[in-house]
Amino acid sequence: MEPGIIALIIIGIIVLIVIIRNINVVPQSNAYVIERFGTFYAIWGNGIHVKVPFMDRVARKVSLKEQVVDFEPQSVITRDNVSMKIDTVVYYQITDPRLYTYGVESPIMAIETLCATTLRNIIGELELDSTLTSRDNINARIREILDEATDPWGIKVKRVELKNILPPREIQVAMEKQMKAERERRARILDAESEKTSQILVAEGHKEAAILRADAIRETKIREAQGEAEAILAVQKAYADSLRMLNEAAPTDKVIALKSLEAFEKAADGRATKIIIPSEIQSMASLATSLKELAVEGELDNTPRAKSPVQIPNMQAPDAVDPAQAQAALRERARQALSQNSPKV
Repeated sequence: MEPGIIALIIIGIIVLIVIIRNINVVPQSNAYVIERFGTFYAIWGNGIHVKVPFMDRVARKVSLKEQVVDFEPQSVITRDNVSMKIDTVVYYQITDPRLYTYGVESPIMAIETLCATTLRNIIGELELDSTLTSRDNINARIREILDEATDPWGIKVKRVELKNILPPREIQVAMEKQMKAERERRARILDAESEKTSQILVAEGHKEAAILRADAIRETKIREAQGEAEAILAVQKAYADSLRMLNEAAPTDKVIALKSLEAFEKAADGRATKIIIPSEIQSMASLATSLKELAVEGELDNTPRAKSPVQIPNMQAPDAVDPAQAQAALRERARQALSQNSPKV
Protein backbone atom coordinates (compact mmCIF):
# COMPACT_ATOMS: atom_id res chain seq x y z
CA MET A 1 0.00 0.00 0.00
CA GLU A 2 1.31 3.38 -0.87
CA PRO A 3 2.37 5.65 1.96
CA GLY A 4 0.03 8.43 0.83
CA ILE A 5 -3.01 6.21 1.16
CA ILE A 6 -1.96 5.09 4.59
CA ALA A 7 -1.52 8.69 5.68
CA LEU A 8 -4.98 9.58 4.43
CA ILE A 9 -6.49 6.69 6.31
CA ILE A 10 -4.74 7.75 9.49
CA ILE A 11 -5.85 11.31 9.06
CA GLY A 12 -9.45 10.17 8.48
CA ILE A 13 -9.40 8.07 11.58
CA ILE A 14 -8.05 10.99 13.61
CA VAL A 15 -10.72 13.32 12.22
CA LEU A 16 -13.44 10.77 13.01
CA ILE A 17 -12.18 10.39 16.56
CA VAL A 18 -12.08 14.16 17.02
CA ILE A 19 -15.61 14.55 15.67
CA ILE A 20 -16.91 11.76 17.90
CA ARG A 21 -15.24 13.28 20.95
CA ASN A 22 -16.82 16.67 20.22
CA ILE A 23 -20.35 15.32 19.99
CA ASN A 24 -22.16 15.94 23.33
CA VAL A 25 -25.54 14.65 24.48
CA VAL A 26 -27.08 16.84 27.17
CA PRO A 27 -29.47 14.88 29.49
CA GLN A 28 -32.90 16.10 30.58
CA SER A 29 -32.94 18.76 33.33
CA ASN A 30 -29.32 19.61 32.69
CA ALA A 31 -27.51 22.48 30.98
CA TYR A 32 -23.97 22.92 29.71
CA VAL A 33 -22.19 26.27 29.81
CA ILE A 34 -20.01 26.57 26.65
CA GLU A 35 -16.99 28.88 26.33
CA ARG A 36 -15.23 29.75 23.06
CA PHE A 37 -11.70 30.86 23.44
CA GLY A 38 -12.31 31.32 27.20
CA THR A 39 -15.39 33.51 26.75
CA PHE A 40 -18.97 32.58 27.42
CA TYR A 41 -20.46 31.39 24.18
CA ALA A 42 -23.75 29.51 24.74
CA ILE A 43 -25.85 27.32 27.03
CA TRP A 44 -26.72 23.93 25.69
CA GLY A 45 -30.01 22.39 26.70
CA ASN A 46 -30.98 18.74 26.48
CA GLY A 47 -30.21 17.07 23.15
CA ILE A 48 -27.20 16.44 20.81
CA HIS A 49 -24.67 19.21 20.37
CA VAL A 50 -21.33 19.40 18.53
CA LYS A 51 -18.63 21.76 19.63
CA VAL A 52 -15.87 23.15 17.50
CA PRO A 53 -12.61 21.38 18.27
CA PHE A 54 -9.88 23.43 19.85
CA MET A 55 -12.26 26.42 20.09
CA ASP A 56 -15.20 25.45 22.32
CA ARG A 57 -15.16 23.80 25.70
CA VAL A 58 -17.74 22.86 28.34
CA ALA A 59 -17.14 25.32 31.16
CA ARG A 60 -19.70 23.79 33.59
CA LYS A 61 -22.36 21.15 33.72
CA VAL A 62 -25.35 22.44 35.69
CA SER A 63 -28.29 20.43 37.07
CA LEU A 64 -31.60 22.28 36.77
CA LYS A 65 -33.43 20.04 39.24
CA GLU A 66 -34.40 21.23 42.73
CA GLN A 67 -31.64 20.35 45.15
CA VAL A 68 -31.31 20.18 48.92
CA VAL A 69 -28.34 20.86 51.11
CA ASP A 70 -28.08 20.17 54.85
CA PHE A 71 -25.78 22.57 56.67
CA GLU A 72 -23.90 21.82 59.84
CA PRO A 73 -25.40 23.06 63.16
CA GLN A 74 -24.66 26.72 63.81
CA SER A 75 -24.14 28.21 67.27
CA VAL A 76 -26.58 31.04 68.01
CA ILE A 77 -27.49 33.08 71.09
CA THR A 78 -31.02 34.24 71.89
CA ARG A 79 -31.97 37.61 73.28
CA ASP A 80 -32.18 36.15 76.80
CA ASN A 81 -28.55 34.89 76.46
CA VAL A 82 -29.32 31.22 75.88
CA SER A 83 -26.76 29.52 73.66
CA MET A 84 -27.98 26.77 71.35
CA LYS A 85 -27.20 25.04 68.08
CA ILE A 86 -29.48 25.05 65.04
CA ASP A 87 -28.97 23.18 61.80
CA THR A 88 -30.84 24.23 58.70
CA VAL A 89 -31.91 22.57 55.46
CA VAL A 90 -32.09 24.67 52.27
CA TYR A 91 -34.02 23.68 49.13
CA TYR A 92 -32.84 25.58 46.05
CA GLN A 93 -32.95 25.41 42.24
CA ILE A 94 -30.61 26.84 39.60
CA THR A 95 -32.59 29.07 37.28
CA ASP A 96 -29.73 30.69 35.31
CA PRO A 97 -26.68 28.48 34.57
CA ARG A 98 -24.65 31.44 33.31
CA LEU A 99 -25.11 33.46 36.54
CA TYR A 100 -24.58 30.32 38.55
CA THR A 101 -21.27 29.72 36.74
CA TYR A 102 -19.94 33.27 36.79
CA GLY A 103 -21.84 34.87 39.72
CA VAL A 104 -19.97 33.45 42.70
CA GLU A 105 -16.99 31.21 43.07
CA SER A 106 -18.56 28.68 45.46
CA PRO A 107 -22.35 29.09 45.52
CA ILE A 108 -23.05 26.42 48.17
CA MET A 109 -20.48 27.83 50.58
CA ALA A 110 -21.87 31.30 49.99
CA ILE A 111 -25.39 30.12 50.74
CA GLU A 112 -24.24 28.34 53.92
CA THR A 113 -22.40 31.41 55.19
CA LEU A 114 -25.29 33.69 54.37
CA CYS A 115 -27.75 31.32 56.04
CA ALA A 116 -25.62 31.17 59.23
CA THR A 117 -25.34 34.96 59.53
CA THR A 118 -29.03 35.48 58.81
CA LEU A 119 -29.99 32.83 61.37
CA ARG A 120 -27.85 34.49 64.05
CA ASN A 121 -29.44 37.87 63.37
CA ILE A 122 -33.01 36.50 63.56
CA ILE A 123 -32.45 34.32 66.64
CA GLY A 124 -30.69 37.19 68.41
CA GLU A 125 -33.96 39.15 68.30
CA LEU A 126 -36.00 36.35 69.87
CA GLU A 127 -36.17 34.74 73.28
CA LEU A 128 -35.90 31.00 73.88
CA ASP A 129 -39.65 30.35 74.05
CA SER A 130 -40.28 32.41 70.92
CA THR A 131 -37.51 30.54 69.11
CA LEU A 132 -39.07 27.19 69.94
CA THR A 133 -42.59 28.25 68.95
CA SER A 134 -41.85 30.43 65.90
CA ARG A 135 -40.22 28.06 63.45
CA ASP A 136 -42.51 29.00 60.58
CA ASN A 137 -41.75 32.70 60.97
CA ILE A 138 -38.01 32.03 61.20
CA ASN A 139 -38.13 29.81 58.11
CA ALA A 140 -40.03 32.42 56.12
CA ARG A 141 -37.65 35.25 57.06
CA ILE A 142 -34.52 33.23 56.25
CA ARG A 143 -35.95 32.10 52.88
CA GLU A 144 -36.89 35.66 51.95
CA ILE A 145 -33.40 36.98 52.75
CA LEU A 146 -31.59 34.11 50.99
CA ASP A 147 -33.81 34.32 47.92
CA GLU A 148 -33.12 38.01 47.53
CA ALA A 149 -29.37 37.54 48.07
CA THR A 150 -29.01 34.60 45.63
CA ASP A 151 -30.84 36.18 42.68
CA PRO A 152 -27.56 37.55 41.20
CA TRP A 153 -26.13 34.00 41.43
CA GLY A 154 -28.89 32.45 39.32
CA ILE A 155 -30.25 30.49 42.29
CA LYS A 156 -33.86 30.35 43.49
CA VAL A 157 -34.26 29.42 47.18
CA LYS A 158 -37.52 27.46 47.49
CA ARG A 159 -37.68 26.55 51.17
CA VAL A 160 -35.64 26.84 54.35
CA GLU A 161 -36.33 24.54 57.29
CA LEU A 162 -34.90 24.50 60.81
CA LYS A 163 -34.06 20.84 61.19
CA ASN A 164 -33.01 20.71 64.84
CA ILE A 165 -32.89 23.18 67.70
CA LEU A 166 -30.52 21.91 70.37
CA PRO A 167 -30.53 23.98 73.60
CA PRO A 168 -28.01 23.23 76.40
CA ARG A 169 -28.58 20.22 78.64
CA GLU A 170 -29.61 22.30 81.67
CA ILE A 171 -32.14 24.12 79.53
CA GLN A 172 -33.53 20.80 78.34
CA VAL A 173 -33.86 19.58 81.94
CA ALA A 174 -35.64 22.79 82.92
CA MET A 175 -37.95 22.48 79.93
CA GLU A 176 -38.76 18.88 80.84
CA LYS A 177 -39.60 19.93 84.40
CA GLN A 178 -41.76 22.76 83.08
CA MET A 179 -43.53 20.37 80.72
CA LYS A 180 -44.14 17.92 83.57
CA ALA A 181 -45.48 20.67 85.81
CA GLU A 182 -47.74 21.91 83.02
CA ARG A 183 -49.11 18.42 82.46
CA GLU A 184 -49.73 17.96 86.19
CA ARG A 185 -51.51 21.31 86.28
CA ARG A 186 -53.72 20.31 83.36
CA ALA A 187 -54.44 16.98 85.03
CA ARG A 188 -55.47 18.74 88.26
CA ILE A 189 -57.63 21.14 86.30
CA LEU A 190 -59.33 18.25 84.53
CA ASP A 191 -59.87 16.46 87.86
CA ALA A 192 -61.34 19.62 89.40
CA GLU A 193 -63.62 20.17 86.42
CA SER A 194 -64.79 16.57 86.49
CA GLU A 195 -65.43 16.81 90.26
CA LYS A 196 -67.32 20.05 89.74
CA THR A 197 -69.42 18.50 87.01
CA SER A 198 -70.12 15.47 89.19
CA GLN A 199 -71.22 17.62 92.14
CA ILE A 200 -73.41 19.74 89.87
CA LEU A 201 -75.07 16.63 88.47
CA VAL A 202 -75.60 15.20 91.97
CA ALA A 203 -77.06 18.52 93.19
CA GLU A 204 -79.35 18.69 90.18
CA GLY A 205 -80.45 15.12 90.88
CA HIS A 206 -81.24 15.98 94.53
CA LYS A 207 -83.07 19.09 93.39
CA GLU A 208 -85.20 17.20 90.89
CA ALA A 209 -85.90 14.47 93.45
CA ALA A 210 -86.98 17.09 96.04
CA ILE A 211 -89.20 18.77 93.46
CA LEU A 212 -90.78 15.45 92.56
CA ARG A 213 -91.34 14.60 96.25
CA ALA A 214 -92.89 18.02 96.85
CA ASP A 215 -95.13 17.57 93.81
CA ALA A 216 -96.15 14.13 95.05
CA ILE A 217 -96.98 15.47 98.53
CA ARG A 218 -98.91 18.36 97.04
CA GLU A 219 -100.82 16.04 94.74
CA THR A 220 -101.56 13.70 97.66
CA LYS A 221 -102.84 16.55 99.83
CA ILE A 222 -104.92 17.91 96.98
CA ARG A 223 -106.48 14.51 96.37
CA GLU A 224 -107.06 13.98 100.10
CA ALA A 225 -108.67 17.42 100.36
CA GLN A 226 -110.81 16.66 97.32
CA GLY A 227 -111.84 13.33 98.86
CA GLU A 228 -112.70 14.95 102.20
CA ALA A 229 -114.62 17.68 100.42
CA GLU A 230 -116.56 15.12 98.40
CA ALA A 231 -117.24 13.10 101.58
CA ILE A 232 -118.45 16.21 103.41
CA LEU A 233 -120.62 17.13 100.46
CA ALA A 234 -122.03 13.61 100.37
CA VAL A 235 -122.77 13.65 104.11
CA GLN A 236 -124.35 17.09 103.93
CA LYS A 237 -126.35 16.05 100.90
CA ALA A 238 -127.55 12.91 102.70
CA TYR A 239 -128.42 14.98 105.75
CA ALA A 240 -130.27 17.49 103.57
CA ASP A 241 -132.08 14.64 101.82
CA SER A 242 -133.06 13.15 105.18
CA LEU A 243 -134.38 16.51 106.36
CA ARG A 244 -136.25 16.95 103.10
CA MET A 245 -137.76 13.48 103.40
CA LEU A 246 -138.62 14.13 107.03
CA ASN A 247 -140.36 17.37 106.10
CA GLU A 248 -142.20 15.66 103.27
CA ALA A 249 -143.40 12.92 105.71
CA ALA A 250 -144.87 15.60 108.03
CA PRO A 251 -144.03 13.87 111.37
CA THR A 252 -146.41 14.31 114.29
CA ASP A 253 -145.50 15.67 117.69
CA LYS A 254 -145.44 12.13 119.02
CA VAL A 255 -142.75 11.08 116.55
CA ILE A 256 -140.70 14.17 117.38
CA ALA A 257 -141.05 13.43 121.09
CA LEU A 258 -139.96 9.84 120.56
CA LYS A 259 -136.92 10.94 118.53
CA SER A 260 -136.03 13.41 121.29
CA LEU A 261 -136.22 10.64 123.83
CA GLU A 262 -133.98 8.39 121.70
CA ALA A 263 -131.46 11.18 121.24
CA PHE A 264 -131.44 11.85 124.96
CA GLU A 265 -130.94 8.14 125.60
CA LYS A 266 -127.94 8.07 123.27
CA ALA A 267 -126.47 11.12 124.95
CA ALA A 268 -126.90 9.51 128.35
CA ASP A 269 -125.26 6.31 127.11
CA GLY A 270 -122.01 8.06 126.18
CA ARG A 271 -118.62 7.99 127.90
CA ALA A 272 -119.08 11.33 129.64
CA THR A 273 -119.09 11.14 133.44
CA LYS A 274 -121.64 13.95 133.73
CA ILE A 275 -124.61 15.15 131.68
CA ILE A 276 -126.80 18.21 131.97
CA ILE A 277 -130.60 17.62 131.90
CA PRO A 278 -132.58 20.69 130.83
CA SER A 279 -135.13 22.00 133.33
CA GLU A 280 -137.66 22.59 130.54
CA ILE A 281 -137.92 18.91 129.64
CA GLN A 282 -141.44 17.70 128.90
CA SER A 283 -143.28 15.75 131.44
CA MET A 284 -142.45 12.09 131.57
CA ALA A 285 -146.14 11.21 131.35
CA SER A 286 -146.51 12.84 127.93
CA LEU A 287 -143.38 11.14 126.66
CA ALA A 288 -144.49 7.78 128.03
CA THR A 289 -147.94 8.16 126.51
CA SER A 290 -146.50 8.99 123.11
CA LEU A 291 -144.15 6.04 123.35
CA LYS A 292 -147.03 3.69 124.33
CA GLU A 293 -149.24 4.90 121.49
CA LEU A 294 -146.50 4.40 118.95
CA ALA A 295 -145.74 0.94 120.33
CA VAL A 296 -149.30 -0.38 120.15
CA GLU A 297 -150.56 1.60 117.18
CA GLY A 298 -150.51 -1.35 114.82
CA GLU A 299 -152.34 -3.80 117.17
CA LEU A 300 -154.74 -1.72 119.32
CA ASP A 301 -156.15 0.82 116.94
CA ASN A 302 -159.74 0.18 118.17
CA THR A 303 -158.91 -0.05 121.89
CA PRO A 304 -160.00 3.00 123.83
CA ARG A 305 -157.13 4.86 125.35
CA ALA A 306 -157.05 6.24 128.82
CA LYS A 307 -158.88 9.45 129.06
CA SER A 308 -156.47 11.04 131.38
CA PRO A 309 -152.85 10.09 131.54
CA VAL A 310 -151.15 9.61 134.83
CA GLN A 311 -149.53 12.83 135.80
CA ILE A 312 -145.94 12.63 136.90
CA PRO A 313 -144.96 15.60 138.98
CA ASN A 314 -142.35 17.87 137.51
CA MET A 315 -139.06 17.68 139.23
CA GLN A 316 -135.95 19.70 138.80
CA ALA A 317 -133.06 17.69 137.49
CA PRO A 318 -129.76 18.13 139.11
CA ASP A 319 -127.19 20.04 137.26
CA ALA A 320 -124.97 17.01 136.85
CA VAL A 321 -125.80 13.31 137.24
CA ASP A 322 -124.12 10.10 136.36
CA PRO A 323 -125.03 9.03 132.76
CA ALA A 324 -125.78 5.43 133.75
CA GLN A 325 -128.00 6.48 136.64
CA ALA A 326 -129.82 8.99 134.46
CA GLN A 327 -130.44 6.38 131.77
CA ALA A 328 -131.69 3.81 134.28
CA ALA A 329 -134.00 6.34 135.91
CA LEU A 330 -135.39 7.41 132.56
CA ARG A 331 -136.08 3.85 131.53
CA GLU A 332 -137.80 3.13 134.89
CA ARG A 333 -140.08 6.13 134.59
CA ALA A 334 -140.99 5.24 131.01
CA ARG A 335 -141.81 1.69 132.08
CA GLN A 336 -144.04 2.93 134.91
CA ALA A 337 -145.87 5.28 132.55
CA LEU A 338 -146.46 2.51 130.06
CA SER A 339 -147.74 0.14 132.72
CA GLN A 340 -150.17 2.72 134.14
CA ASN A 341 -151.60 3.79 130.80
CA SER A 342 -151.81 0.40 129.14
CA PRO A 343 -155.42 -0.81 128.60
CA LYS A 344 -156.80 -3.67 130.64
CA VAL A 345 -157.56 -6.84 128.76
